[in-house]
Amino acid sequence: MSDFVYSFGLGLLAAPWWATIAWPTIWALIKVTVVLMIVLGAVTYATLWERKLLGWVQIRLGPNRVGPWGLLQPIADALKLMTKEIVRPAASDKFLFYLGPVMTVAPALTAWAVIPFGPEIAVANLNAGLLFLMAIASMEVYGVIISGWSSNSKYAFLGALRASAQMVSYEIAMGFCLLIVLMVSSSMNLSDIVAGQGQGYFAQMGLTFLSWN
Repeated sequence: MSDFVYSFGLGLLAAPWWATIAWPTIWALIKVTVVLMIVLGAVTYATLWERKLLGWVQIRLGPNRVGPWGLLQPIADALKLMTKEIVRPAASDKFLFYLGPVMTVAPALTAWAVIPFGPEIAVANLNAGLLFLMAIASMEVYGVIISGWSSNSKYAFLGALRASAQMVSYEIAMGFCLLIVLMVSSSMNLSDIVAGQGQGYFAQMGLTFLSWN
């Protein structure tokens, strides 16, 4: 029986559909999950550090009740956020009201797909990674507009228009900054851009931080 299971497993793994479709999809999901865990974990504890710093500045204690020195506070906050009651205005568009936050958060997380974490270590090592980053970051504006529109409130809609105008104005300046990096690096691949920061006159002198575009 064990020989049959072993041979069946080998045959399954050697099948063309597994090697060309199933395994690449599973491997991509594993990489996405690992990246999201790292990013979200860093964000939560960066927020904890901010709250501790603000408490010190304001001469008061920061979060210190959940876990040793308050280190489990971000986990408690995440659980509280997931279990809070969802309040929806009665006259709002239900589908768009729930879609708006998703369209705001999803592009911010998707942008990490092309960020290199090491030499050739990225979820998607695209040749046009810089263009993908700019394109996916601009999608967040739609989430803000949809959120304001779906609430069926003139005040919320005016606030969404103001916020979207602010985001677009910042994206123009950010685009010019990235354009300079593109001209210096002569590549839109983020892995090549990062690798290029270790080269040049100052990098040869050991001052690599002066070659960071």
